[in-house]
Amino acid sequence: MVEAVLIDLFSLPANLQNDIQGLLRNTLETVEKCSSIPAPFVYVMCCQRQGSERNGEQESLLPALRDFQSLKKRLEVVHALTTAAALYTIKQRLDEEDLSIIKVILPTLRKDVMKVYIDHLFTAVYQFEFEDLQVASDCENLQIAEPQSEEQTLPTQDVALIRSEIQMYLESLPSLKGELTILRSSLIPDAIFLHGFTTRTGGISYIPTLSSCNLFSSCKRRDPQVVVKENLRRLANAAGFNPDTFHRVKIDHANAVCIMGKTEPDSYDGIVTNQKGVTIAAPGADCIPVLFADPVRKACGAAHSGWKGTLLGVSMATVNAMVSEYGCNVKDILVVLGPSVGPCCYKLPHESAKEFHRIDPKCVRLFDSASPYIDIRRATRILLERGGILSENIQDDSVTDQNQNITFCTACHPDKFYSHFRDGTNFGTQIGFISIKD
Repeated sequence: MVEAVLIDLFSLPANLQNDIQGLLRNTLETVEKCSSIPAPFVYVMCCQRQGSERNGEQESLLPALRDFQSLKKRLEVVHALTTAAALYTIKQRLDEEDLSIIKVILPTLRKDVMKVYIDHLFTAVYQFEFEDLQVASDCENLQIAEPQSEEQTLPTQDVALIRSEIQMYLESLPSLKGELTILRSSLIPDAIFLHGFTTRTGGISYIPTLSSCNLFSSCKRRDPQVVVKENLRRLANAAGFNPDTFHRVKIDHANAVCIMGKTEPDSYDGIVTNQKGVTIAAPGADCIPVLFADPVRKACGAAHSGWKGTLLGVSMATVNAMVSEYGCNVKDILVVLGPSVGPCCYKLPHESAKEFHRIDPKCVRLFDSASPYIDIRRATRILLERGGILSENIQDDSVTDQNQNITFCTACHPDKFYSHFRDGTNFGTQIGFISIKD
C-alpha cells in the first residue's frame, strides 16, 4: 500500500514545460481519486531557478493545487536548486511521518537518473514504485507497480556527477546537536598515536535515534552510506586523519582478528596494524570499542567487544595478534575501553549470565534473578590481566580520578551516546579509532 506520492517536476522535458499546470492537476486528480488510503502524503518536487523568488514559483503552481482540499494538509511543494537538495528534504518529511512505501511519478526520461539518486540517498528500509507522468486510464496505478522495462544503465560520468552533487549538498548542511566532540585517553601517548572515541554530536544525521554523528549504515536503518560518509569526513577533519585510509572491523560478534596488509577475512571483530597513517576503528553502541597501543613496537589495534565477543576473548585475541605479528611484548601494550553499556543498565538472561559468573562472580549482580545485571567491562579487564596485560595499562571506568574516565555508560547518557539497549532497532553508532602518526 502506497504511503506517499512523489511527483517529480524538477526537470521536465522542454515540450512539457508549458503544460506544467495541466500535468500537475491531472496527476493530483489521479492521486486524490485512486489512492487506496485517504489523502496520502504528496510531495511535488520543483526546481528553484537561480535568482528566482521561491514564493513566486509557489504562486505559479497554486491554480493547480487549490482545488485539492482532501490533500491540502498532506500536500507540499518542495523547491530546491538541485535534485539532491529537493530529494533529501522530502526524505526528511518521509522520516518525520515514518513512511517507507513511495510511488514516484515522473517523466520517463528522468527515471534512470532518479533511481541513482534514490540508491544513494535511501536504504532498503524504503520501497519505491515508479510511474510515468501522465493521466492514468484507471485507478490501479497507485496500488500496483507497473512492470518495469529493461534496466538502463547511466553512463559512468553521469553517475559520478550525481554523486558529486549529493556530496556537495551534504557538505553544505549544518552540524546538529552542537560541535563534534572526541574523547581521548591520557594513557595513550599523543606523540605516537592519534586516537579517540566519538560521541553523537556534530554530524548531520537528523533522525532522533541516529542524530547526529552516526557512523554506521545498514539495510535496516534509515541513514544511507552517503550520510555516514559525510559524518566520517567531518570526524576525520576534526581528528586529523585521512578518511580514505580508514578501516573498521566487520562485526561478527566473535573473536577473529584482521591483520592489515594481509588477506581480509569476511568478518572480524578485531583489527591490528603497524602501518603509519592508517586509521583503524571499532564501533560500539553498548558493545565496548577497545583500543590497543604499543608505544615500543609502534603497533596498534581496535576491537569490538559485545557480550559474546567478551566471552570469546576478542580483546586477548587482538593482543595476541599484535604479539605474533609485530613482536610486541604483552607488558608494553596499553588498552583503553571506550563508552559502553555499564553494569548499572545491562541485563542478560540467566543462562548467559552464568558464563560471566564463571569468569568472576563480581561480573554479575542479582545472579539469582531471571535477568541479572552484567559487567562486560570488568570481565574484559579480568581476561586481559589473565592474558598478561598489566593492570595499570588498562583504562576503564575503575580509574581512581573520575575526571579521567571516558568509559561512560552509553545507556545512561542519551545526550552524548547512542545505545541499542536504550533506543531499539534503529539505533546509531559511535566508534573508537586509532592510528600511528607519521
